[in-house]
Amino acid sequence: MKKKTLNILVLHGPNLNLLGERDPSVYGTTTLVEIDRGLKREGARLGARVRAFQRNGEGELIDLLHAQRRWADGLLINAGAYTHYSYALRDAIAAVALPAFEVHLSDIRKREAFRRKSVIRSVCVGCVMGKGPAGYGEALRRLLSRIRP
Repeated sequence: MKKKTLNILVLHGPNLNLLGERDPSVYGTTTLVEIDRGLKREGARLGARVRAFQRNGEGELIDLLHAQRRWADGLLINAGAYTHYSYALRDAIAAVALPAFEVHLSDIRKREAFRRKSVIRSVCVGCVMGKGPAGYGEALRRLLSRIRP
């Protein structure tokens, strides 16, 4: 029997559109377009469709999550700075009840004090951080292994 193709929503938060040029010593030189292209390739290899969006606005991310909730079987999210204080985004993730993986290019536990807390962690089934762009692929594989029937 053929496995069902799963749909994975990827949301990137504020300033991630500047990857490749924003503080390469922390975030590397890989662009967001390259990350998304790699995720779509890896998803196809694993039998999943990937839709990726980047928005700088908190409400825009929440609106995308609401709009895509019935299409998606799972969520990968790098909420950027919203990770640390957006209870609205946290509540939206909880409300749509999709299995979600939190992703961060850097290890937020080793960053500035204000970046060390994640308010979305409690509504995610896992987290991958500090592995650069490769962390997205790892998070995708781990998410698919959790939700694959």
